[in-house]
Amino acid sequence: MSRSNQPYELDVPFVVPQVHRLRFTDDVLGADQQVLLDLLVSHGEAPARVQFWVDEDVLAARPGLEEQLLAFSIAHSERIERIGPVQKVPGGEAIKNDIHILERMLKVFNVSGLDRRSYVVVFGGGAVLDAVGFAASIAHRGLRLVRLPTTTLGQADSGVGVKNGVNLFGQKNWVGSFHVPWAVVNDTELLASLSQRDFICGFAEAVKVALLKDAKFFEQIEQGAVQIAQRETSLTSAVIRQSAVWHLKHITQGGDPFENREARPLDFGHWSAHKLETMSEFSLRHGEAVALGVAMDTAYSMLALGFPEQDCRRVWACLERLGFSLNSPFLADLDRLFAGLEEFRQHLGGRLTLTMLRAIGRPVDVHQVDRSCMCQAIEMMVRFSRRASTEFAR
Repeated sequence: MSRSNQPYELDVPFVVPQVHRLRFTDDVLGADQQVLLDLLVSHGEAPARVQFWVDEDVLAARPGLEEQLLAFSIAHSERIERIGPVQKVPGGEAIKNDIHILERMLKVFNVSGLDRRSYVVVFGGGAVLDAVGFAASIAHRGLRLVRLPTTTLGQADSGVGVKNGVNLFGQKNWVGSFHVPWAVVNDTELLASLSQRDFICGFAEAVKVALLKDAKFFEQIEQGAVQIAQRETSLTSAVIRQSAVWHLKHITQGGDPFENREARPLDFGHWSAHKLETMSEFSLRHGEAVALGVAMDTAYSMLALGFPEQDCRRVWACLERLGFSLNSPFLADLDRLFAGLEEFRQHLGGRLTLTMLRAIGRPVDVHQVDRSCMCQAIEMMVRFSRRASTEFAR
């Protein structure tokens, strides 16, 4: 019997146009507020509908921020309509570890009548940007998200990313989405209230992207590490800007912004960093865990892939001078730490794929890890850190 309908297949590749808007300012709610205002585009004659969300930790450190936001919206009421009061959310991993906070955010969006042309403007650290960004990405399949990172970590790396998420099942970012923010504003003044510990955290990500992309950029960080740790503004601003631009270039020009392939180059050092964070119950900051992970994988690259030993020691020394410790009691629980490899693989699917280094600026993908070699790498790193600490004490 002949078939009237033959099998039919149609595969049509297409590209969704996107614009990633990145701005750098010195005082976004003061002399540079026009930059933020110009990003809040209205439609027709009605003003742009805007809702402000703020990290509670940021409000505690900057008690006048809420009043600044109210004054900004009043001063520009012909251009923007503030929807409801300034919304406050817990800072740090607390916002990502409680799924009920996500539900509350969605309820606020709904009650406020926000739609896909409304703006969610969020001030906060990376965890708050992740969580509020995730809520905005799934409400009506995407509200317009404007991120104002208030940490060096957010400004140098995660704030310009297209990933959002919260933690679940004891795993980092198990629930999440890819969603291009409407805009990101990196403002120098917003970093002024950071503690020293939080201030240096973003420079772990700067070292990471420099090792992946640009030997000269790494040299810049290496040579200025002490001044960066001392918060010398012209240098720290330049490094943050270059780090953010490198991350943005990778996302927009790297050919895989939503990580559909096996490799995640920008997650160099992160398989262990994410696991160390959960092992420590987040007492380790993300930047501190990334510093450990980058140092560890650089050492592994030296032992397994021929990365120059001299350059490995340069990386370790640079991270130490920035203020990071390359030793942690959580490194002793090797079985639990190595479980992070499988969690990393599952998060992306397919084969385990890690980015390592043949040289500074020459990344390479590997699909397996020699456990004994990695253990040796950790031992060497810890030994270096102990010796450096002893020499510093002298």
